[in-house]
Amino acid sequence: MIEIENLRFAYGSGAEVLHLDAFRLPPAHQALVVGPSGCGKTTLLHLVAGLLAPVSGRIVVNGQAIAQLSPPARDRFRGQNIGMVLQQFHLLPTLTALQNLLVAQSVAGLTVDRAAAQAMLDELGVDMRGAAFPHELSVGQQQRVAIARALVNRPKLLLADEPTSNLDDESCAQVIGLLQSATERHGAALVVATHDSRLKARIPQQLALPRHAHEASA
Repeated sequence: MIEIENLRFAYGSGAEVLHLDAFRLPPAHQALVVGPSGCGKTTLLHLVAGLLAPVSGRIVVNGQAIAQLSPPARDRFRGQNIGMVLQQFHLLPTLTALQNLLVAQSVAGLTVDRAAAQAMLDELGVDMRGAAFPHELSVGQQQRVAIARALVNRPKLLLADEPTSNLDDESCAQVIGLLQSATERHGAALVVATHDSRLKARIPQQLALPRHAHEASA
């Protein structure tokens, strides 16, 4: 599902902020990306998703070398193969929960399937809130809608950035359980970037990034 080799990244002409020799994640498997703040966890997710371009190295997702795609093709590939749950949910405020899912289908170039979107809200336990706008939802409901949106196109890979940050133990267990069960049902791989040590017992495969990129090793 994910193959990374000799990855290097820096912002502009600045110092290297990520250096990763190798990483492999088979299809339908799960992994944590762990390390202190500033070590490049979010950067790595953005590179895998094709939102950033590496200085050098190779990133392959579902058999496709991301860097070989043009920007429009990369956007289509992401929409059809990769779901993302970010720290800020980025739900479109002028659209209802259901409409946020329908837009995700449309942007990916897929047929808009209202029944499939509604079914995904049902699966995530927010089917009764499909007509609600984001500001009318609780934070927990917003997160469930964001996860539903990330999964509505049945991606092969789900990337989650600090999904349990600032949650109590019970909420933490609920969120990671939701991510794991949802991806398992759909046969998707899951990568979670986190500094939350509570997740280490839930996902055995872990990629540890040190604070300083030049110290990184695979």
